[in-house]
Amino acid sequence: MRKLSFIIIAAVIAGGCNSNSSNKQPANYQDSVLTGADSVNHDWVSLFDGKTTKGWHTYGKDSAGTAWKAEDGILHLDASQKADWQTKNGGDILTDDEYSNFDFKAEWKISRAGNSGIMFYVKEDTAKYEYPWYTGPETQIADNKENEDGKLIKHRAGDLYDLISISKDVVKPAGEWNKTEIIANNGKLDILVNDERVLSTTMWDDNWKKLIAGSKFKEWPDFGTFKKGHIALQDHGADVWFRNIQIKKL
Repeated sequence: MRKLSFIIIAAVIAGGCNSNSSNKQPANYQDSVLTGADSVNHDWVSLFDGKTTKGWHTYGKDSAGTAWKAEDGILHLDASQKADWQTKNGGDILTDDEYSNFDFKAEWKISRAGNSGIMFYVKEDTAKYEYPWYTGPETQIADNKENEDGKLIKHRAGDLYDLISISKDVVKPAGEWNKTEIIANNGKLDILVNDERVLSTTMWDDNWKKLIAGSKFKEWPDFGTFKKGHIALQDHGADVWFRNIQIKKL
């Protein structure tokens, strides 16, 4: 009888524990809400080892240009030598892999009066597209105070370049670290700057097509149409630094 009582008590305690745990939010609950993904998410993967440019290559080439320097956990575009509006031995660099649904984040800082950007859904076909921005939308990186682009509506840091302005300015000035997060999931696009959601839209619908038709990208009919592609870091002829570059497939 004592043994049976013990078993019954143990079962009740176990059942109570299971009941409580089922109501508890998982550790990654906020990520799940943020991305729209299932409660069990894929792991974050680092896209930069902190020491080399492994995993990246200049658009249309096999490896990253030597102006992109990896040192002490920071990926730095050394723009001291110019080549027209870009950098000698630089160029826009792309991830070796392509992504469809993803959550991407990186920290960055821009030089005084500098300009750069993060592009996504880039189609790498140099026979058809001279630059990554012929196909991939860009969230802007700029010194909003002194860069000429950074003073324009829809061209400021955090904006979806020439398409949509961010809802509020939370960008830190040139020389200070900022964080950008891009969440693209089945056409739903969210951009966060310094952990604040500043832009939300839907890609590939009629409104998206109208946005493109009213922008400089209307010249390139394939712009913003691809649902899988590379992520690119832009060389716009200015020093820019990146660190903690990560991605999570959704």
